[in-house]
Amino acid sequence: MLTLEEKVKALPPELQQKVEEFMESLVKKRGKKEKRMMKLDWRGGLKHLRDKYSSVELQHKSLEWRDESVST
Repeated sequence: MLTLEEKVKALPPELQQKVEEFMESLVKKRGKKEKRMMKLDWRGGLKHLRDKYSSVELQHKSLEWRDESVST
């Protein structure tokens, strides 16, 4: 099986140039991770459950809900 380098060398020069440009675009795309502030628009979304559950109980409940959504 040929290595990537061998495969690229077997291409005509114009295609080698395209491969190089594509690889450069991949490297740039990988390096550009947009940093965004975390949205907190969900904050207070469980306020109605405050009197029914403690924060620890809500954590356990959320794990149950997550498990249910994964298994279905």
